[in-house]
Amino acid sequence: MTSPLPSSPLPSSPSPASVLGLAPVVPVVVVTDAADAVPLARALVAGGLPAIEVTLRTPAGLEAIRAIAAEVEGSVVGAGTVLTPAQVGECVAAGARFLVSPGWTDALLTAMQASGVPFLPGVSTASEVVALLERGVTEMKFFPAQAAGGTAFLRSLAGPLPRARFCPTGGIGPVNAPEYLALPNVVCVGGTWMVPQDAIEARGWARIEGLAREAAALRA
Repeated sequence: MTSPLPSSPLPSSPSPASVLGLAPVVPVVVVTDAADAVPLARALVAGGLPAIEVTLRTPAGLEAIRAIAAEVEGSVVGAGTVLTPAQVGECVAAGARFLVSPGWTDALLTAMQASGVPFLPGVSTASEVVALLERGVTEMKFFPAQAAGGTAFLRSLAGPLPRARFCPTGGIGPVNAPEYLALPNVVCVGGTWMVPQDAIEARGWARIEGLAREAAALRA
């Protein structure tokens, strides 16, 4: 994840070389109606969470990424649940400025490395971490975090694999997020608690902004 981010249609949007340091929490967003994407993203950015992972779990995912990239100033929108090399190209073309996968294969990793944008391949074992380090990748998604060993697992990796940096996702909420963020090899966490589905369906953007603000303050 050392490649610079591509230029954004919005000149004032941040352009970091890595997505990990933008905020302590990366919202993992599932959009079922692309019309919700822009107000939802604006609420998250206003709350202090500029890096937004929009998953490809629904048909609206790509359209949501395209809309956020074009219309939401200050956002750094990424694509999550990227599973194939073809999706890598589609997401970057739609305006995704980082990529996240729940796991990785050689073909997927090669496509991500060639994409020109930062990426977080998913890992859940020490062997997967070593394999990525061997390929020059030091920033990873730890998934599913709670089910795969949680903070105890990550703590055990810090000694033998100090170069690896993680964004744990899966089973993380406001109660246990600080435990993860306190680890030396965790830079941020991913989660959905600041974008509850009932709030999205009710267009409760003020509520989402408030939850985002609380999440952004977790590091402090």
